[in-house]
Amino acid sequence: MRARSAAVGEAAGPGILGRWAGWVRRGRREALGLPHGRWRAREVAFWLAPLAFAVLLPSWRLLASQVFITGLFALSLDLILGYAGIVSLGQAAFFGTGAYAAGLLARHGWGEPISGLFAATAAAAALAWLAAHLVVRAEGLGRLMLTLGIGLVVYEAANRAAAVTGGVDGLTGVVMWPLLGRFEFDLMGSTACAYSLIVLFAVFVLLRRLAVSPFGLSVRAIRENPARMAALGAPVESRLRALFTLSGAVAGLAGGLLAQTTQFVGLDYLSFPRSADLLVMVVLGGAGRLYGALLGAALFMLAQDRLSGLDPTYWQFWLGLVLVAVVLFARGGVLGGLELLVRRGRRRPLP
Repeated sequence: MRARSAAVGEAAGPGILGRWAGWVRRGRREALGLPHGRWRAREVAFWLAPLAFAVLLPSWRLLASQVFITGLFALSLDLILGYAGIVSLGQAAFFGTGAYAAGLLARHGWGEPISGLFAATAAAAALAWLAAHLVVRAEGLGRLMLTLGIGLVVYEAANRAAAVTGGVDGLTGVVMWPLLGRFEFDLMGSTACAYSLIVLFAVFVLLRRLAVSPFGLSVRAIRENPARMAALGAPVESRLRALFTLSGAVAGLAGGLLAQTTQFVGLDYLSFPRSADLLVMVVLGGAGRLYGALLGAALFMLAQDRLSGLDPTYWQFWLGLVLVAVVLFARGGVLGGLELLVRRGRRRPLP
């Protein structure tokens, strides 16, 4: 039946019958609960909100750029956690690798931003590809420990190579050229904010498309039942390796973006607390949704900024209370809780 409807759509072309066949296929996809690639009005509003925020509140642009970069970093973890079920505590290894790649490139005379991002992405992807051969073979807590171990090894390697990385003092002397030869990285963060938002949106569009592709759906199936997918002939390990490599590449891209916009790379970019905070962000927003990772990163960064201003000493106590409340009362993170409220509102009868 599926082949017949596809054949009908191809034969009918752009005519009425072809459009009808397309509607049938999309309706069947929605009936099965599968994601689709169409943009909704609320998604457009989601992306217009940070744009308006950056335009109307110029004093917040520096913080906004940090939020956008952290959101990009959170997307990298959501790829493997939300779609493949791989919990990682070493994602900072790829983030820091990308940051150091972009920073070292700029420090040694090549400060062109776009090519620097490509270099950061390639360096992190190479490390993630090597790590994937170890992580994918393990299961459960073994994977968790491997990612943690890889993160610690990379951190200590950077610390020992202080002559190259700057060690605990960080990598200074990072000088960036104007973006596209025209836009200087100013102290107000205007260029950094626009640059970060454009990169974030471009990567999100690609990942969103990947999530609804056959590859993305097969990875979800592997998360639910890897043994059955292997019995069906799916290359389980190779697809998980590909996804893990892509996740590392996105993390490296975020790290390179942070190094370029701040013109500094610190050793803490590779630290375990950065990986732990990232895991909290993804769980807070809701794993496996992409938008949940972005929302969680924004809420975490804004809460950290506001709470640390109100209570510099015990701000983590209040953040911890928020996390406990989300876990207890919002299944699936903040985004899952909002979806539940919307569904309940639709079922409530009119007075």
